[in-house]
Amino acid sequence: MKFYTSIPKKLKPYFKLELENYQAKYSSGNLNNAWVHLERAHIIGQKYPYAHTLVHWKMLQFGFKIKSKKEIFGQIPRLFFGGVKSFVGKIPVGNPGGANVPPLKPFPIGEDLQEIFFQAGITN
Repeated sequence: MKFYTSIPKKLKPYFKLELENYQAKYSSGNLNNAWVHLERAHIIGQKYPYAHTLVHWKMLQFGFKIKSKKEIFGQIPRLFFGGVKSFVGKIPVGNPGGANVPPLKPFPIGEDLQEIFFQAGITN
């Protein structure tokens, strides 16, 4: 397994695009679609400590926005331990990162995201 502390250059545009799409949907009040982009950003960035932590921070903020105690309390440990898990290479690949899923359960990665990893030369 390759070890990265920051997101690789070829993968970064995809990660940034998901965060930009999240912000656009969030700003327009389309919270359901905004959340989907956060989950996608999580899957793309979860191997990289900074990116992983950033997405959990945004998920925590989102939890406050929608006034979801479950999301808020689910994101606090993820915020603190997600980046550490990335740093040591122990992430549940494909996990979308929300409090609605077990934090350590791996999930299949959708074909569109697999293609992004392929285009960026990243293997999971």
